[in-house]
Amino acid sequence: MPSPSDLAKEIVAKLHLGEFADRFRGESIPLGETFSYFVAAAPIAEEDMKEYLEEPAEALPDVIRAALPKLLILLVPFLERPAASGKHKAGRQSFLPQDSLIVMDQPDEKTRLTLAYVPSPGAGEPGILAFAVKEIDMSEYHFHLFNALARAAFDRLPESAFAGFMELLRAELKARVHGEVDQLSWTAKQNLLNKQASFRGETKLFREYARESFFDTLTLYLHGLCCDIDVEPGPRQIASRHLRKRLEYMRSQFAPPEGYAVFPEELKN
Repeated sequence: MPSPSDLAKEIVAKLHLGEFADRFRGESIPLGETFSYFVAAAPIAEEDMKEYLEEPAEALPDVIRAALPKLLILLVPFLERPAASGKHKAGRQSFLPQDSLIVMDQPDEKTRLTLAYVPSPGAGEPGILAFAVKEIDMSEYHFHLFNALARAAFDRLPESAFAGFMELLRAELKARVHGEVDQLSWTAKQNLLNKQASFRGETKLFREYARESFFDTLTLYLHGLCCDIDVEPGPRQIASRHLRKRLEYMRSQFAPPEGYAVFPEELKN
């Protein structure tokens, strides 16, 4: 494996993510059948590597793991959005993820990226999931990791799991339950409530909200299986009794591995 100094020389030129992955794919380390990884940040101690990858991988429910494509996970210093050009210059998303730049120094806040996901280009080839791990604490990294895995697995999860979750949301909306799990689902919910009065049908707005709510709730569920986390109270936070009902639903669809539980009292028995 290249030394940190050799990697620094490679990264200093601001390599594109796709180019970097192609160059170091052969140096990646397998982690089970689904994941392989390559560390391009500063040297990471063995105990820290357990927190970065081994413990999150071990906590994944079998259904989620089976739905994931093969993934090459890259831990890099920083990621930067490339400069746009031409008619797309003003667009924040007018670039391909593989064109994200891997850099040594912290980018400006406006161009800084937390992660970049490049889907598999073909059968048998892994997708790329890159995380900028400098200047980020482990809890935030875990949140982004589990959120990315939830989204990567979504299209191959049982349709019934999402359909059942939508029914749960319809019941919440009918009861005028306030709040959501995280910011993206909260924003999507506000957009729905502002533009749609009835929630019986499966409109585009409702499905968009349901997807974001599913991702945020599944992220919290996976994060909770892996780690001790606290749900921060706030004006947009859904009440605990409704949150627990959602997490119980996730548990019914995505059973935890043996020895893992989302509710602390389950481990006491």
